[in-house]
Amino acid sequence: MATRRKRALSWPLAPKASDLNRDTNLLKLVAMISMLIDHTGKMFFAQYNLMRIVGRLAFPIYAYCIAAGCVYSKNRFKYLSRIVLIGLVSQPFYAVALAHTNSAMYAIRFADNPLGAIFNFYVNSWSTPNIMWTLALGLLMCWAIRDKQIPCAIALALIVWKVQSSINYGWQGIALIVLFYLFIQRWWLSLPVILAFMAWWGMKGASYHVFGLSFGLQGFAILALPLIYISTNSRLKINKWVFYLFYPAHLIGIMLIEFALAMGK
Repeated sequence: MATRRKRALSWPLAPKASDLNRDTNLLKLVAMISMLIDHTGKMFFAQYNLMRIVGRLAFPIYAYCIAAGCVYSKNRFKYLSRIVLIGLVSQPFYAVALAHTNSAMYAIRFADNPLGAIFNFYVNSWSTPNIMWTLALGLLMCWAIRDKQIPCAIALALIVWKVQSSINYGWQGIALIVLFYLFIQRWWLSLPVILAFMAWWGMKGASYHVFGLSFGLQGFAILALPLIYISTNSRLKINKWVFYLFYPAHLIGIMLIEFALAMGK
């Protein structure tokens, strides 16, 4: 009599592949350029709101790439450590370049105590963390779900809710990463879910009006979806460190230009 083998049901929240655009090198390049335009517009060309609109393309692309990285990454520790390292290095440049400084950062004079001033400046710059921490938290949340660590996922969700006012894009940014991950294997399900979420998110605000609808600047982030859902095959090959190092490099560039302009006055 043949013994019946029990089939173990696979965990449905551990996708094996992405059914969305896998041309992530091209997507990251678009996100880099979009981010640069956004930050340049914010600091130097505030009168040209189009630059901030173009900048809305960046985060949805990065959110999707993090979700795809959760699916395909072979070494989780290296993947997360790269994001954390870039976040640690970039933080003081982020605070200065994008005008997120505060009085506590300058509480100790450099002339009086150089090491203490540097340490104080760095620690207090974290009152407004850079985008890498949003990406890292989203990645950890996806991994917790993938590994069936539901208590851990709930704990992370509670932490995100508690600190949402201090992180880039708030809890909505983390939720977008998780939604991309959960439905990444089925584009026909992912698209309406992501579209609905981003439309709802974009409706927060009334700075723009189209066809009788009012929405905020974040509403333009929906324009990134065709890039994410339409498959391309650019065969673009760029070393992964280019994408990581671009973040602090562009912040340093903006900061140096700001200093040069200030010196020229």
